[in-house]
Amino acid sequence: MEPKFVIAILGGLIVLVLLIGAPLRPIRLVGQVFVKILIGALFLFFLNAFGQSFDLHVPINLVTSAVSGLLGLPGLAALVIIDLFIVG
Repeated sequence: MEPKFVIAILGGLIVLVLLIGAPLRPIRLVGQVFVKILIGALFLFFLNAFGQSFDLHVPINLVTSAVSGLLGLPGLAALVIIDLFIVG
């Protein structure tokens, strides 16, 4: 076989794998991370709404939403502790 023919077959197989199988898993992962960041922003919103009477405010931005969304309630507690003792 000629090298051009082998390279064309390998290139076609790579394109086929990229179009059919490979993109599904990373797209699913990005979607799950995006949903968790949105849930983290929701956690922060409720924290700020209920913490207003205790003079507690954690800003809602991408970093704090990612921390509270990906780490869950321990991440939210860490943000509160950082706000109270380090920033505060």
